[in-house]
Amino acid sequence: MAQIHAAAFVHDRGWSSDEFATLIAQPHTDLFSTLGGFALTRTLIGESELLTLAVSPDQQRRGIARALLTDWIAAKRQHAEIAFLDVAADNFAALGLYQNIGFTRTGLRKSYYARAQFPAVDAVMMTQALTRG
Repeated sequence: MAQIHAAAFVHDRGWSSDEFATLIAQPHTDLFSTLGGFALTRTLIGESELLTLAVSPDQQRRGIARALLTDWIAAKRQHAEIAFLDVAADNFAALGLYQNIGFTRTGLRKSYYARAQFPAVDAVMMTQALTRG
């Protein structure tokens, strides 16, 4: 996962194997994975958050991210009232995908994503209503 994450987010700091192991070991955290990609989520008190989603660059544009998101939403419909995520404002492919599967923009976190050699980028906050229970 750490290798895929680092390759998918070349302008951001990739998460380490230890960070992934710590997150996966926490209660209420779920891993959705397939060959070439994964999504890590956390569901608590009626809310499900996409912590990260990464697809290996050589596997992108093949529907993997859409499938992972669809699996997450389907699995959490009975356990949460809302799904939410943050995405870099300059990640146009992800913004389009999230909007296409029903997420709407609900806010903005200014200069949220630090970039090593570039200015920080805003995070777009997005939500989707689910039908709990």
